[in-house]
Amino acid sequence: MQLYEELVARGLIAQVTNEEEISKLINEGKATFYIGFDPTADSLHVGHFMALCLMKRLQMGGNKPIALIGGGTAMIGDPSGRTDMRQMMTKETIQHNCDCFKEQMSRFIDFSEGKAMMVNNADWLLDLNYIEVLREVGAHFSVNRMLTAECYKQRMEKGLSFLEFNYMIMQSYDFYALYQKYGCNLQFGGDDQWSNMLGGTELIRRKLGKDAHAMTITLLLNSEGKKMGKTQKGAVWLDPNKTSPFEFFQYWRNVDDADVIKCLKMLTFLPLDQIKEMESWEGSELNKAKEILAYELTSLVHGEDEAKKALDAAKGLFGGGNTENMPTAEIGMDAFRDGKVDLITLLVKSGLVTSRSEGRRAIEQGGVAVNGEKVVDIAAEFTPDAFEEEFILRRGKKNFRKVLLNK
Repeated sequence: MQLYEELVARGLIAQVTNEEEISKLINEGKATFYIGFDPTADSLHVGHFMALCLMKRLQMGGNKPIALIGGGTAMIGDPSGRTDMRQMMTKETIQHNCDCFKEQMSRFIDFSEGKAMMVNNADWLLDLNYIEVLREVGAHFSVNRMLTAECYKQRMEKGLSFLEFNYMIMQSYDFYALYQKYGCNLQFGGDDQWSNMLGGTELIRRKLGKDAHAMTITLLLNSEGKKMGKTQKGAVWLDPNKTSPFEFFQYWRNVDDADVIKCLKMLTFLPLDQIKEMESWEGSELNKAKEILAYELTSLVHGEDEAKKALDAAKGLFGGGNTENMPTAEIGMDAFRDGKVDLITLLVKSGLVTSRSEGRRAIEQGGVAVNGEKVVDIAAEFTPDAFEEEFILRRGKKNFRKVLLNK
C-alpha cells in the first residue's frame, strides 16, 4: 500500500481538490506541504496530535513539511468554530509560544538541514501595508462568496468584526507566500478550514496563472482533533509540566470503546494489519488495545522510558502492584487543623480540583476514592498516621495522586 492510500485507509482524508495529482505527489515524495498552528498557548495539546503524526508520516515518505506558526494571524484571530472574538496577544507572548512549539514538534519532525522548516507568517504579513493588501490580494476575493463560508456563520450571529473578516484573506496569502518563497505546493488543514484553504489555492492561480500547481487537501484534523484535545478539566497538553506523562497515558487508556480503533489508525504508527486484528477484540482484550494505544502515544510524545513508567504505574494502580511512578502531591503539617486534614483540602492541594466547592461536589457525586475505597462524606478527615503508608487519592476514573506528607 502506498502512502496516500494508507492515509485514506487510516481515515485521515476528508476532501481533496485533485486526488490523482495529490496522491502522485505524496507517493513520489515530491510534496512540500504546510500545516498551520496558532500559537495561542505555550504548549501544543492532543488536538494538534493528528497534524503532527501526519507530518511525521509524510516526512518518512520523503515529503517536506513546513510547520507554519501563525504569529501574524494570531494578532487577528481565527473565527472558525467560535462564537466570540479571540483575545489578541502581544508579540512577545506569541514568540515565546512559537519557541515552545518548535521544541515539542521536534519530537515528531526532523528539522535538520533541508528536511523540514518552521516559519512564522508574521515575517510577511506584518510587512504588508493596507493599500497593498487591498490592491494585490483583496481584489481576488468576492465578499458574497466569503460570507457563505462555514467559518463565518457562527460569528455572523453575534457579530463578525472586520478584523476577523480578514482572516480568510490572510490565510490565503500564507499559501501564496509559501508557494513563492519555499515552493510549497500542497496545504493540509482541518475540515473547518476548507473555505480558507480553497481561497489560498485560488489566489495562487489568479496571481500566477492557471498552470500554478498548488493543491488543497483537508483531513479530519480539527473536528476529531479538537474533540480529542478536550476533557472535562480542559486541554490535555504535550508539555509534561502541564500534563504529566502518567496523566497523558491515562487519558488515552480511558478513551471510549468506540474510539480506540480509530485512534490506533489515525495516531499510531502500528501496521494496519496489526490494528485490524484488534477490531474484533472485546472486554479485557479491548482494554489491552487501549493500553497499547496509550503506550504508543506516550512513547511518541514523552519517550519510551516515560511510557514504561506510566505503564508500570497504571498496572500498579489497577493490579495492586508498584505505584512508584504515579504522580505525587506533597502536603505539609500546615494543612492540618487540630491534628487532622479534611478530604476537600487534600483534593485541592493535590490539584485534583481547583476549588473547595468543586471538591465538595466531586465527593457528593461519588467520584472520590482513597486507597481504592469510595468516600462520600464531605467531612472525612485524616490524621498524619494515614500517610505513613501509601495514600492514593483518586478523582473520577483516571485522575490519581499519591499524597506524601512532608513533616
